Amino acid sequence: MDAKIAKTLAGFDAISLDELNCKAAMLERLDNKYILTAEAFRPALEKFSEHFEVLEIENKRAFTYATRYYDDPEMRGYYDHHQGRRKRCKVRVREYVDAGFSYLEVKLKDKRKVTVKKRLKVVDQANPLNSEALNFIEEQYRGLYDEDFGKSLHPVIAMRYERITLVAKEGGERMTIDTSLQFEANRMSREVHPEMFIIETKSARGNGIADKILRGFHLHPTKRCSKYCIGMASTGAVRRHNRFLPALKRLRLLDQVAA
Repeated sequence: MDAKIAKTLAGFDAISLDELNCKAAMLERLDNKYILTAEAFRPALEKFSEHFEVLEIENKRAFTYATRYYDDPEMRGYYDHHQGRRKRCKVRVREYVDAGFSYLEVKLKDKRKVTVKKRLKVVDQANPLNSEALNFIEEQYRGLYDEDFGKSLHPVIAMRYERITLVAKEGGERMTIDTSLQFEANRMSREVHPEMFIIETKSARGNGIADKILRGFHLHPTKRCSKYCIGMASTGAVRRHNRFLPALKRLRLLDQVAA
């Protein structure tokens, strides 16, 4: 991570995981994503320290996430997102490497375009999509869309990155800062320069304190900035990726996109 960014984060007040979950679990939220260089992001981060606390566990403030996404043979999860369909679903298993546990996560969009995330703790690490997990996916999908999920899933991409989590002191809002992204799919690996950051703000209305601060520095969201879709496009695992070209360009991955 950029040394100046790390130094700025050291000035934040700390918050524990339990306190974070009490203040802002944010399993249903509107979010905005920003792709920023360390240089552009640093002044806003300094301003965030007045309004946000940083998640700290055992004296650590940056944590490694390892995530594997699942899709069907037709890549409908990816192409539903590419085409902007409201009824879309992402299925992933996220390993919290430092903590030593994993969750199956199902991400959906409701009629208000609010992200709905449902989680199930993974018990069998060798078989994360066991019968219990598949039933969980079906239940969440049917519960929101009133139709069967009905897809055969297999792993399509693995990714790894460092994440810092900030929580508004007033509660009800959080943001994540991801850096050092690595993607592996289609028998290829891609890396994002460690001075590039994907910042995701999460609030009930999608216009929280963080968004206002970023706008004040003339920093604006990047549309269609799904890490899953960016990784699939940059490794050449999918044929169509034109909707994600702006994000790929900002992350300096465009020249790495496989033919």
